[in-house]
Amino acid sequence: MSLVPYALTRPFLFGLDAERAHELTLDAIARLQGTPMQCLWWQPRVQDPVSLAGLRFPNRIGLAAGLDKNGRCIDGLGAMGFGFVEVGTVTPLAQPGNPKPRLFRLRSAHALINRLGFNNDGLQAFIDHVRRSRSFRSGGGVLGLNIGKNAATPIERALEDYLLGLEGVFPHADYVTVNISSPNTKDLRSLQNDAALDALLSPLVHRRDALAREHGRSVPMFVKIAPDLDDAQIRVIAAALKRHGIDGVIATNTTVARDAVRGLPHAEEAGGLSGAPLLEASNRVVSALRAALGAEMPIIGVGGVLSGDDARAKRAAGADLVQIYTGLIYRGPALVRECAAALKSG
Repeated sequence: MSLVPYALTRPFLFGLDAERAHELTLDAIARLQGTPMQCLWWQPRVQDPVSLAGLRFPNRIGLAAGLDKNGRCIDGLGAMGFGFVEVGTVTPLAQPGNPKPRLFRLRSAHALINRLGFNNDGLQAFIDHVRRSRSFRSGGGVLGLNIGKNAATPIERALEDYLLGLEGVFPHADYVTVNISSPNTKDLRSLQNDAALDALLSPLVHRRDALAREHGRSVPMFVKIAPDLDDAQIRVIAAALKRHGIDGVIATNTTVARDAVRGLPHAEEAGGLSGAPLLEASNRVVSALRAALGAEMPIIGVGGVLSGDDARAKRAAGADLVQIYTGLIYRGPALVRECAAALKSG
């Protein structure tokens, strides 16, 4: 188990600005991963293997994209016991994201609001970091690479950015996620609409298949969708995913809804809300997706998981795998093992 309980470090981190705490934590993990000091947060991985989309996941708990946007900490984060780790979102060109402050804690609700806006160092730096990671994948961990579009790219040319991202990350990914659901990049969620989704997915799948032939390996493609969808929209998306031969879906990203946190400090900040208040909405989308997709297509459920019971609820809604992010901020690495053990025990 980890040498230093998270309960001892959280007060210090929560005494800092939220983004500053995030940066300090990632900097420390990046420096210490692969060294004896990794014992500060290392945990044995719960073994609960499952095969989905042609991949073997050592357990059902993964890290959601967004925490490590530049792929700097894959081995260090993987040492917390994750079965899979997803990093990004990466865009073809480096970009600073939205103006600060842009990350806020809603402590009493165990939630975050962020409007980071795909801040990252660009595709080449991302690939360089991914190529330097070693221990997580050699130990059986599965790595997902999440791609998006630059803020300066007009939505009409979004496909160009996604194709560049796919071509760049394909040789280095176990799976690729197409992120069309962040609320923090203007018009991005419009790509979830029927005609726009068809226009995006058809050439991406064509290019994925060409890359598979070129590299002699298949890399599954997932699409990440929003929680702010009605049942009719979910059915349209599900039909498009099946029509184009997408390998799986990640549900969900953050929400723009504020009903569950109204009146709390920072509740009216612009951006995406994550954490405990997202659990019900995310599970509703997972359940509707499962009904529309049938039993075969893998669903990765994410949103609001802060306990083993929450992970079980996500599975009960229809998710095959479960990701965490905000829960890790509030609960620390122990949450990884708790959730993996909860799903293993049923």
